[in-house]
Amino acid sequence: MSSQTPAKRSGRSVDTAKIGGGLKLLALLVGLMWLSEVIDTATHGSLDQYGIISREPRGLIGILTAPFLHLGFGHLISNTLPLVTLGAIIAISGAARLFAVTAIVVVIGGFGTWLISPPNTITIGASGLVFGYASYLILRGLFNRRLGQVLIGIVVIMVWGSALFGGLLPQDGISWQGHLFGGIAGVIAAWVLSDDKKRAK
Repeated sequence: MSSQTPAKRSGRSVDTAKIGGGLKLLALLVGLMWLSEVIDTATHGSLDQYGIISREPRGLIGILTAPFLHLGFGHLISNTLPLVTLGAIIAISGAARLFAVTAIVVVIGGFGTWLISPPNTITIGASGLVFGYASYLILRGLFNRRLGQVLIGIVVIMVWGSALFGGLLPQDGISWQGHLFGGIAGVIAAWVLSDDKKRAK
């Protein structure tokens, strides 16, 4: 029996380290958003120009920077709560999984936003990332065929479903394009990162 004890402790420590790494990455992402907004506010909105500028080559950099920029602290706060909640669920699977989901959503969602947003508009904010996290969590259980993950997806729909669907409706000052492509990117992330894909490799 004594020979099994170190293995069990090792397993627990590995799981704890995995979760801790994921949560640290999430904290870093959110921290960068808040730091960016502090700097942006102090410089009278000078960072907002680095958002996604639709169909402008110079606006492509915004695909990577837009999620970290917000139109004031009210905008940032409204995105932080769902981002932290949904991101923490993903972070339980480790920093590598959180990074992969985030990268897929940021790149694919951002490019789609750049492609179809109205001309001469700048899109900023992490709401596309929120939509990506949500759609990833809603569908990953179906791709993985895991009941626990399916139940988590149902809870996400119950808690945020109305806000998610409402965010897809055209509204002044709201980028439904960013929400739509963020959600699409989350579906792609759930498929690409599914257990079946890993087994195929």
